[in-house]
Amino acid sequence: VHCVVPGGGLAPDRRRWIACRPRFFLPVHVLSRLYRRLFLARLVAAFNAGALQFFGDLAGLAEPRAFARRIEALRKTNWIVYAKPPFGSPEQVLACLGRYTHRVAIANSRLVAVDDTSVRFRWRDYRDGNKDQVMTLDPLEFIRRFLLHALPDGFHRIRHYGFLANGCRKARLALIRSLLAQPAPEPVVRDGNYRDRLRVLFGVDLDRCPCCGGPMRIVDHLPRLPPAARAPP
Repeated sequence: VHCVVPGGGLAPDRRRWIACRPRFFLPVHVLSRLYRRLFLARLVAAFNAGALQFFGDLAGLAEPRAFARRIEALRKTNWIVYAKPPFGSPEQVLACLGRYTHRVAIANSRLVAVDDTSVRFRWRDYRDGNKDQVMTLDPLEFIRRFLLHALPDGFHRIRHYGFLANGCRKARLALIRSLLAQPAPEPVVRDGNYRDRLRVLFGVDLDRCPCCGGPMRIVDHLPRLPPAARAPP
């Protein structure tokens, strides 16, 4: 989940702009301790609610005193949060973030074979020179791993706060520009259709066959079914 939080902000009376402190983004040491506290608090709550299961070498943690000792040890361990400036421009950061937040856990192109007993798919072994490998999983295990990438109800992939919140963004940005004596940006003209934008942003050409690379052309249109003939949602 990505949270976009502005570094500066409007004063409470909305009459001036308060600039952010130097080195605002991000105080990694504070962030490390905060993340450790919140993560362990949720972990303890899940244990108390009976939502955790332990297997193999971790089976002993099902005993409350053993679990408490492990949590106490984790509280004394330094958790590392790593942050660094981007190598490229803001446009490159947004393009990379967009590809990450608007894609599924596994693309159809990585699926090799599927039947009643197994799912075979390609994966890349970064520890072995980025070599492509094929993994075979039981269908239930495949679905379990896939659902680990699904956000729980009530969560959002991207959440904006402050003057970037969806409900007030347009009016607040106009006010901030006036306080900083900055002109409004030129309107973005979107040339072409969604196929052109998909090609520019992600390098995906819907006019080319993904198998042979040949040009795709429309050969027919499927007639729209009447409402009575459509399958239920």
